[in-house]
Amino acid sequence: MKLILTVLLSAAALAGCAHSTPPERFYSLSAGMSAAVAPVAAKAPLYFELAAVSVPQQVNRSQLVVTVGEGRVELLEQQRWAAPLSSEIGQALSLGITTELGAVDVYRTAAPDAAPVYRISASVQRFESAPGKSALVDAVWSVRRAGQTKVLACRTVAEEPVTGSYDELVASHRRAMARLSAAVAKGVLALAAGSNACP
Repeated sequence: MKLILTVLLSAAALAGCAHSTPPERFYSLSAGMSAAVAPVAAKAPLYFELAAVSVPQQVNRSQLVVTVGEGRVELLEQQRWAAPLSSEIGQALSLGITTELGAVDVYRTAAPDAAPVYRISASVQRFESAPGKSALVDAVWSVRRAGQTKVLACRTVAEEPVTGSYDELVASHRRAMARLSAAVAKGVLALAAGSNACP
């Protein structure tokens, strides 16, 4: 009887292991951002304020939201962002601009007296993740020097190919964010030089 009970308990334990939930994986858009961009030389220290980035509600959640068919998406319970997606995008964009320009993001902090501060706003229109196909970031953004009315308003669409795993999907989104950061950084330099042409 004891032998039968031991066998049944072992079988139940093995069955429980076979149906255990896979471990959750957490991803960050800003990891490795500094290595993904090449700094642009600036003549003087630059300061900017990046306001909170808006993101479509459909994707602004902790789970990765992936496109799996025409008009159909899936929420990946085991593949998650380390922070809300809007925060991940904002942090990656701030770090990317900082690296590109050698600048300082002074949002909610004080800038040196008399230093020009460039105010940056960004609204992500589309953030699409298609495993095995592409990662796309489509954003509208603007730059304005504090105290002035002239505004540079632009749109950047960055799409990167994805060939395999979810790790590669996130890496492609990082590359797309690096391209967006580079475009915004060039916009800051253009406005500082008196131009209103989008990069």
